[in-house]
Amino acid sequence: MTGKQSFATATRLVAEREVRTFLRTKGFWVGLAVIVVGLFASAVLPTVLGGDQTKVAAVGSRAVEVLADSGLEVRQVADPEAARELVRAEEVEAAVVPDDSGESATGLRVVALNDPPVDVLASLRTAPPVDLLAPSEVGHGLRQLVIMVFSLVFLMFGMGGAAIAQSTVTEKQTRIVEILVSTIPVRALLAGKIVGHALLTLGQVAVIAAVTPIALSIGGHSQLLALVAPALGWFVPFLLLGFVLLASMWAVAGSLVSRQEDLGSSMGLVMLLVFGPYFGVLFFSDNATVMAVLSFVPFSAAIAMPVRLFAGQAQAWEAVVSMGLLAGAVVVIVLLASRLYSGSLMHTGGKLALSKAWAGRDNART
Repeated sequence: MTGKQSFATATRLVAEREVRTFLRTKGFWVGLAVIVVGLFASAVLPTVLGGDQTKVAAVGSRAVEVLADSGLEVRQVADPEAARELVRAEEVEAAVVPDDSGESATGLRVVALNDPPVDVLASLRTAPPVDLLAPSEVGHGLRQLVIMVFSLVFLMFGMGGAAIAQSTVTEKQTRIVEILVSTIPVRALLAGKIVGHALLTLGQVAVIAAVTPIALSIGGHSQLLALVAPALGWFVPFLLLGFVLLASMWAVAGSLVSRQEDLGSSMGLVMLLVFGPYFGVLFFSDNATVMAVLSFVPFSAAIAMPVRLFAGQAQAWEAVVSMGLLAGAVVVIVLLASRLYSGSLMHTGGKLALSKAWAGRDNART
């Protein structure tokens, strides 16, 4: 008789302990508050503060005259095709060109890329016809807003897994872990930590889902909710799978060291796998090829695929394949992490090499 709890019972007890412990910490609530405030700021501040002066191309003396007192930055060009090229290159938000069709009472047309240019139309006394070169359901500004929010949420939860590493190191440093493993299987201790923090993450996602419609409404983006809802439906399961993937690695990072001050030396790889996808999506969100690749790489799929779905660049079958690859990676990484965690948890010296952790507990002791 070992006196140890069954795996399922032990996992549940550890998960409950993790949830109760972190619900009582100020850091958990401060982190959630930062996410909520950041969400409201992202939705409201662009509307309140506005942006740089809108750039518009003008073709012909009539267009220049109409835009003279508009408060816009007007760039005069020689012909409509040159103006369209500036719009395609996104050097200007829109172009005002002569109307040869006779549809416009003003004799002018407005050319834009993705969506009607509100600033330009508002500056004209009579709104002329608008030609969109690459029409989309969501304007570029709103698309960037959604990408930024998705990226920040991914970053927050990815870094939130560091709490597992800190918890593991604390238990080792205070020698509590020796008491725990006498009654709880080591793998159940790992599973309980992951489950507990996954539940905390799910609760935070629920809070974000509740406040998002309010933030979008205050920011004047109510129409965006209907467009982003399908992507959100995919984002939640992708986020949870991504969290479990990273959480298992955070746990290993914590088990390899015995003191809080040594933790920084073991978590560099995990931080790279959190910040890499974050910056990758932010920098390459307009590059369809790079985004397609990122959406099938397990560590970046949790953020890249929902962004592609929102932008209309991916189909449902691609999301299913991506989620399958991510789920498979989760199983493999968790199994690997379980062995490394078991082999290093009872180590009480300096940082333990992965090879020794893999070899097992006997080789891990010092």
